[in-house]
Amino acid sequence: MDVERSSLCNCVVNFLLEENYLLSAFELLHELLEDGRDNHAIRLKEFFSDPTHFPPDQISRFNSLRVADPQSLFEEKESLEEKLAVREYELRLAQEDIVNLKTELLKKAETTLDESRDPNVNNTTANNGLVSEPINRDISPSDLGPLKDNERVDINCAVNEYLLLAGYRLTAMTFYEEVTDQNLDVWQNSSACVPDALRHYYYQYLSSAGNAAEDKILILQENESLLKENERIKSDIQSLLKKKETPDAQNMSLTNSLEVLQKDIKEKTNTVQGLKKTLKSQKKELDDCRAEITSLKMLIESARSGNILLQADSEPAQCARSNNDDMGPLPNEVDMSKTNTSLNTDLESVKTDVGIMGEVDIVKEAPVNDKETSSVGSLAVLTVADTDMTAKRKFDDAISIADTIPEDLLTPQCESGFVGTPSLGKDSLVIRSPKLDAELHTEKMGVGTIQILSDALPKIVPYVLINHREELLPLIMCAIERHPDSATRDSLTHTLFNLIKRPDEQQRRIIMDACVTLAKNVGELRTETELLPQCWEQISHMYEERRLLVAQSCGELAEFVRPEIRDSLILSIVQQLMEDSATVVREAAAHNLALLLALFPNTDKYFKVEEMMFQLVCDPSGIVVDTTKKDLVPALINWGSKLDHMLQVLHSHILGSAQRCPPLSGVEGSIESQLHVLGERERWNIDVLLRLLAELLPYVQKKVVETCPFSSDSDSTGISFTPSLLEQYAEGQVEWPAFDWFITECFPNLIQLCSLLPQKEDNLRVRVTKFLHEVVDHFGEPYLTHILLPLFLVAVGDDADFKSFPPKARLKIRGLTPKSAFAQRLATMCVLPLLLAGILGQPSKRASLTVYLRNLLIQRSRENNLPANYEIINSIRFLCTFEENHSIVFNILWEMIASSDEMLKISAANLLKVIVPYIDEKVASANVLPALVTLGSDQNLNVKYASIDAFGAVAQHFKSDVIVDKIRIQMDAFLEDGSHEATTAVVLSKIFQFTSSPSLSSDVTRRRERANACCEAIRALDASDLAASTVRDFLLPAIQNLLKDTDALDPAHKEALEIIFKERSGGTLDAISKVMGAHLGLASMSSFFSDSGLLGKKETGDFGTPVPVTVENTIPQPPAEDTRFRRIMRAGFTDMLRGRTKGNDEVNPSE
Repeated sequence: MDVERSSLCNCVVNFLLEENYLLSAFELLHELLEDGRDNHAIRLKEFFSDPTHFPPDQISRFNSLRVADPQSLFEEKESLEEKLAVREYELRLAQEDIVNLKTELLKKAETTLDESRDPNVNNTTANNGLVSEPINRDISPSDLGPLKDNERVDINCAVNEYLLLAGYRLTAMTFYEEVTDQNLDVWQNSSACVPDALRHYYYQYLSSAGNAAEDKILILQENESLLKENERIKSDIQSLLKKKETPDAQNMSLTNSLEVLQKDIKEKTNTVQGLKKTLKSQKKELDDCRAEITSLKMLIESARSGNILLQADSEPAQCARSNNDDMGPLPNEVDMSKTNTSLNTDLESVKTDVGIMGEVDIVKEAPVNDKETSSVGSLAVLTVADTDMTAKRKFDDAISIADTIPEDLLTPQCESGFVGTPSLGKDSLVIRSPKLDAELHTEKMGVGTIQILSDALPKIVPYVLINHREELLPLIMCAIERHPDSATRDSLTHTLFNLIKRPDEQQRRIIMDACVTLAKNVGELRTETELLPQCWEQISHMYEERRLLVAQSCGELAEFVRPEIRDSLILSIVQQLMEDSATVVREAAAHNLALLLALFPNTDKYFKVEEMMFQLVCDPSGIVVDTTKKDLVPALINWGSKLDHMLQVLHSHILGSAQRCPPLSGVEGSIESQLHVLGERERWNIDVLLRLLAELLPYVQKKVVETCPFSSDSDSTGISFTPSLLEQYAEGQVEWPAFDWFITECFPNLIQLCSLLPQKEDNLRVRVTKFLHEVVDHFGEPYLTHILLPLFLVAVGDDADFKSFPPKARLKIRGLTPKSAFAQRLATMCVLPLLLAGILGQPSKRASLTVYLRNLLIQRSRENNLPANYEIINSIRFLCTFEENHSIVFNILWEMIASSDEMLKISAANLLKVIVPYIDEKVASANVLPALVTLGSDQNLNVKYASIDAFGAVAQHFKSDVIVDKIRIQMDAFLEDGSHEATTAVVLSKIFQFTSSPSLSSDVTRRRERANACCEAIRALDASDLAASTVRDFLLPAIQNLLKDTDALDPAHKEALEIIFKERSGGTLDAISKVMGAHLGLASMSSFFSDSGLLGKKETGDFGTPVPVTVENTIPQPPAEDTRFRRIMRAGFTDMLRGRTKGNDEVNPSE
């Protein structure tokens, strides 16, 4: 049984180490050692003592958490060097042993190989009555392949069963905790599920032949490879079939396209033939018309010469004779009628052909027969008018013919006529239409007028007053719209955009209205080719008014161009205008981009526009930011409908802006290393992005309401988030992503952001607090109680109720819990202010806030017997930035002051100090000063000293005579109470303030007197007993300040100060001065006498004279016996607190 137990134990050890269950293995090692089975624990001992797995330096680093001084570090270094030498020696010995062992192992292997070749050697081994064949032990785990899921489940259950049966309870418990993805208590039915499974596996392995096991493994591996090869072949076949289908489809589509193209070619061929025939017939008709026109011209010329006119009183006989001479009157009459009819018809066809061909050429034909010419009895001219301006210019020759006809030829004559037409009446004459003539004349005049106007406008505009140039806009628009030449139109369009050098808002509006009207009239093509190029030219103009005009045109002209131009050219113009240096141009770009989005044909450019929106939101100008939030953000949400993506990018920008900043400290493991120093740009970006997040809150609420999967009571704004609705949500049966976003993304991201912000970033914390207030306003009080409050309680390390959260969300929220004391401090510093001001600071939670503050300040201080730490004090300070919380804080403060506990009183004094900047003068007089006077009158010196800082804070922020008098009285009490420590603290703090303030006098003598007085005072105080904190906070910094001004310092005083500094600091001056900067701004009285405070006036040199006269003689003596010193100190404090400044005459009359 020992052999069996040893083998089973080795199997378990191998499994635990291979699967990296180190905790279970470590527990098993201890249990084996406790049971006295050292031989079973040899491998575990070697594993855990292996320095490659567990380096000694890491273990020692984890064991030692103290901060070592240089001496101890030096000693440790020497001991480590000695240990290193010993380890190196042991390493050499171990390497030699390894070489020897390898040699012996090779010899034994050769011996074993020789024995195995001997047929007389019996290879069977008896093990508990079982005989097994030799098994190959060289099979590595990699030959078996990766451990499958079902194999892992069976082995885990078998190992757990073995540990329980063997009595290794602690190891079993640890193994149970490490196996997180499986329930070891439930073993599913399978072939491997047998009682005492690990022993069965062991017996089965021993009873099976080695060759059979190896063959089985090889068969399984070959089977897996064949299956993989089969799947690969199937996938190749499918891909080939798909590839075959693609060429077939392409072939079919090409065949169909070829047939369609052939049909189109046939149709176009027939169309070409028809057009050729039509062209031939039109050419023939045009030639006939030209011939008729030529004959008409010849007739007109002969009519002018009077050759074809007949006398009205000609005799009938002559007419008869002439008729007999010719072919007869009837044929001539018929021919004339036919000629007139054909003339009218041909002229109409000429009109049609002129409209089609665009031009008419007047060709001179051969002279017509005189007989035919004389047979025409009367004439009239048809004037052909065409709308095409080019055709009119070509046809001017034909029009000039009509202008040359005499008026008497256009008047019908009843008594006389032409030869061969004695019976023609008035109705048979073809006369010119007056209306047609007027239209023709008007159009001729219009073309000329446009040409004259286009030539004159560029010369007229410069000489018109700027305030009256907009009156020229109708003329410019008319010329641009009607002029036929594109170059002239471009010039006039340029004049339109440059009509006024620097147009104001009203003038830009007029010019823009003119451009919109022009775009409506000329159409899309001319707007794109004529107006938009002018926009592009003006985009880099030196005057911002002209660039502003371009920005306005992008939004208003986009309606009159093709859709594909809007999201390409116009969007590029707007993007370039976003980089403009002028704020008004960027603002106009944001506004017009919002107008442009509604005209985009699709949302393909959404992500580009979203990036442009965030660029505008983070603009350094507040006007641009406000315009973007007001116009562009709603337009983008309505157009793109991608609110989820916008929120995701928004949080990414917020966290990225903070994370890109350098840490507050480079010391790893400190609180400051987790905080980041924000630059001005990053601070601005985070602020505007948080404001944008608040602006998006109504859209998020709308989406939450629209996607709510539960039925609930509704009000005017949507569903009501009642506790019953939250209970249904907590069941987790239905997904509600929009509501989950707050819990899993929004609030954790805000907590992470605040965990990166240092203390001075109160403005950003206020912004986050206001956002939380708006969330409560939108979602109601139940949401505050059941969602927000538990979430933030967990984030600060307190217990909370998760009954309103679904199971998935609970895991996310529990991840916010601080895991260490360091994380707890960070959460108290950064997240507790949000809990107090943003959650418990709600009007409905005032009672909960009182209870929480009382527990935080009173109960915890009594339990720990320590005053409230810095993180809690700072959190309550932030709470007091909201005035509505002052009454709650002061009520708790009075409870602490009235308590007999020293720690509570010190905490109250510290709180009073930090909340002074957030109260007004009335509250300071009514609450703060009485509380400080009570603390200052306490018999406990620690409480009394703690109140001094708070008095200093009050003196810094208020200059009322009443407050100053109360502080002066308390300072007198501090000096007269007989406490040497209080007196020296007050005096030294005053000297430190003197030396910290630069002298306003440029006179070296004046500065020297001031420095000498301070030096004498310091030398006098050095002779007395000073507290270590007083030396660190006041004495050493004051000496450093004096040593900076070497010109004003006497050499004797300088040497004395250096000696005092060296003795008091315990080291050299240079070494200590490098680290003293950490204390200069952190002294307990520094806030009382800082430069920004009431006592920190820069006229300190004026009342520095009395100090050396009194202090040098009085400080070594007991303070109670020197009333002169008290009087001088009272007078000095009164002058300081009242801010009185002595003139030079009062200090030194001789000057």
